[in-house]
Amino acid sequence: MSTEREERGGRQSTHEPERTEQPGLAAIPRPPEGDYEWVYLWHWPIRAMHWVAAVAIVALVVTGFYIGAPYFMTTGEPANHYLMGWMRFIHFAAAGLLVATGIVRVYWLFVGNKFESWRALFPFRREDWVNMWKIVKHYMMVGDEEPEYMGHNPIQQISYTGLYAVTVVMVLTGFAMYGQANPDGFFYAAFSWVNGLLGGVQYTRLVHHVLTWVFLIFIPIHVYLTIRAELTESTGTVSSMVSGGRFLPRDQEFVDEE
Repeated sequence: MSTEREERGGRQSTHEPERTEQPGLAAIPRPPEGDYEWVYLWHWPIRAMHWVAAVAIVALVVTGFYIGAPYFMTTGEPANHYLMGWMRFIHFAAAGLLVATGIVRVYWLFVGNKFESWRALFPFRREDWVNMWKIVKHYMMVGDEEPEYMGHNPIQQISYTGLYAVTVVMVLTGFAMYGQANPDGFFYAAFSWVNGLLGGVQYTRLVHHVLTWVFLIFIPIHVYLTIRAELTESTGTVSSMVSGGRFLPRDQEFVDEE
């Protein structure tokens, strides 16, 4: 087991609370006790796109709500502060940034390791569906047994893939609305079919607005669960999106290790 993990990334053992320096990385906190090894899971493009997408989504939500219904106003001549113009520019720029992260993510589905590839998008195996119910019960604190995964467990796979699908719809509806400003332009020609499919631009705007709340619901849950795992398991769940790896008990068997 250890040999296989060494092939995926650097292995380090710990028995005492201390910090370790990984090459080219910030200091990573070790688990408080036990025999652990540090396993490299996420390559730098995945980690970079995660944080870029996070910043882009926050910018999109803040500016999007303002564009839809300005929640504060300025005084004086509008041309002097150009507030709505800046909000729209930031919104469109963040949208382009989000699309760029999506392109990188799609590419990495085919060149990444097994924790990053398209096979990790969905629980394809029957065993994973059985484990998903066990994990649900564990999250609800009505079950003691939680199958351990090195990468994403089945619930995380479905959640993240579902969020990818929502993001695609958000991009399509957003570009469809953006194209309305220039009927002779590229975006109108490429995305006007979305308005027809949804029954008109007013429904396109409604879908775009409603799906924004998916992000607003997902983000606090995602942050809570990752911080909870960081504090209760002390295996570097949060820091893995910075360092690329996490600490795993040497004697622990993982469902997705083979």
